[in-house]
Amino acid sequence: MASDGQPGIDLHIHSTASDGSLTPSEILTMAVKLGLKAIAITDHDTLSGSAAAINGGIPSALQFLTGIEISAAAPPGYRMNGSVHILGYGIALGNPVLSSLLDQLQQAREDRNPQIIARLNALGMDLSMDELAAVVGDAMAGRPHIAQLMIKKKLATSIDDAFDRFLGKNKPAYVHKYRAPMDAAIDAIRQAGGIAVLAHPILNGITDSDLFEKFLLTLKAMGLQGIEAYYPDHSSALTAEYCRLAHKHDLLITGGSDFHGDATPGICMGVGDGRLHVPYALYTSLVACLKACA
Repeated sequence: MASDGQPGIDLHIHSTASDGSLTPSEILTMAVKLGLKAIAITDHDTLSGSAAAINGGIPSALQFLTGIEISAAAPPGYRMNGSVHILGYGIALGNPVLSSLLDQLQQAREDRNPQIIARLNALGMDLSMDELAAVVGDAMAGRPHIAQLMIKKKLATSIDDAFDRFLGKNKPAYVHKYRAPMDAAIDAIRQAGGIAVLAHPILNGITDSDLFEKFLLTLKAMGLQGIEAYYPDHSSALTAEYCRLAHKHDLLITGGSDFHGDATPGICMGVGDGRLHVPYALYTSLVACLKACA
């Protein structure tokens, strides 16, 4: 993951529109300060962060792609560690097919939060939806915001602590999450003129190389066009393997830090944990594909 001496990019960044701690404007300012050449804001299940960045004005020194990260269900026949995250790039804002899917996902989030708060109340914790709203502000509330409220009220020492003891899967306050059908998630991104990419493949928990390749081809048959090979949790060997599979199956390669600001201490925009460098050439290939598909 060492730098190739060229300006880097970061195509996986979260803002306050979902569960990041920086506003879209602050992200743009930081990206310029860090010398990044291109970025994408990829908030969970919402395009609000991308829209806010565009409306505020993209700095001339920075190239920008609209983006999103959709929580999808594993395709039939596969068991995963929770959601399979699909990144979308170069999306046209306001597309009705994608907007309808995002409305469903956002409503599911809104329905889930009171259930989590109720479970925490049953465990003896004094928390309310009004208090959560004060923490969230204009963002789309999720478990990280509930964790922040727990920290504020001294019910947890950190976000990791809150998830490890209460909010994570199979923990006392966990509530099952609705996930978009995989084919619908990929199709919605493509209907909106975007490119669908498998996010951080290591986090899906498939360790068998043959099974992963089969999984990747299943998604490609649904319209997937890329794989996020460059990621902080990927070793150099894994990055090379994902790049090999991308070349073998004619898929685009992308990468990013999965930056959330204060919510992910130790992960910095552009460099992840300090070892990440995403080559600018990947951005140019992505843009070329978007133009060819337009």
